[in-house]
Amino acid sequence: MASSSGTSSGSSLLHNSGSEEDLQAVMDERKRKRMISNRESARRSRMRKQKHLDDLASLVTQLRNENHQILTSVNLTTQKYMAVEAENSVLRAQVGELSHRLESLNEIIHFLNATNGVSGPPGPSPSCFLEPEGDAFFNNPFNMGYLSQPIMASADMLQYWDGFVCV
Repeated sequence: MASSSGTSSGSSLLHNSGSEEDLQAVMDERKRKRMISNRESARRSRMRKQKHLDDLASLVTQLRNENHQILTSVNLTTQKYMAVEAENSVLRAQVGELSHRLESLNEIIHFLNATNGVSGPPGPSPSCFLEPEGDAFFNNPFNMGYLSQPIMASADMLQYWDGFVCV
């Protein structure tokens, strides 16, 4: 029996050795497949990463273009604003000058009326020849040419004022 058990144990060792080789071959095959799978996964990961970087670079280019367009628009708007602001300043100065001229003319009319002995009767104040239509004279665009001329008055000129008719 000892011999038979020795034989059987010897055959089991051989059988075990074959199983181990088969097991090792299966493990090597699994390891090789896992390595191939890992390489493929790493390649896909690199491709996704490269695509993401390309998308980000494209987005950066697009945003830079938009930023350039916005800056151009802001600069144009700023220039237009500055032009309107300058024009507004000129118009304000003209309004101030015209208001001052009107005030001076009204003072002259008041002085001449007081000098000529015209007292202010009840009702509307007399309007002189300089203001044939009242405020409409200054609002009429055809009369603006006269308003751009400087007002020059002296004592010599006031003597001719008597020739104008006040109503």
